[in-house]
Amino acid sequence: MNGKIKQKSSISEEEWKKRLTPEQYRILREKGTETPFTGQYIHTKDKGMYMCAACGSPLFSSNAKFDSKTGWPSFDQALPGSVVFREDNSHGMRRIEVTCANCGSHLGHVFDDGPIDSTGKRFCINSACLLLNREK
Repeated sequence: MNGKIKQKSSISEEEWKKRLTPEQYRILREKGTETPFTGQYIHTKDKGMYMCAACGSPLFSSNAKFDSKTGWPSFDQALPGSVVFREDNSHGMRRIEVTCANCGSHLGHVFDDGPIDSTGKRFCINSACLLLNREK
């Protein structure tokens, strides 16, 4: 397997390459990771809905966002039915990958070290995978 995502949608990888920036394609479609502390949403506190940068599906409410100090935007929960979890044993690690339920694009990973006063989960998501639809 070449690391590319098998998506539910009928969009070809060539079309994804046209729609996404090279960085977005590398992360969303080839399971890459952005450099920590460089993403545009790492410190964003604006209210709104975080959408999949590939297909526009709603993924996370800004109410679920918290500062994990890990270098990536973090959320304690995803919107119901918005993401799919997959076992990821790449790079000698055991992790749970988070993908968009609509288009199958890679978003990041989920860990069990989030805020214990809520879900205990930390959705560690690449900024390049997100678009913030800000509240007006």
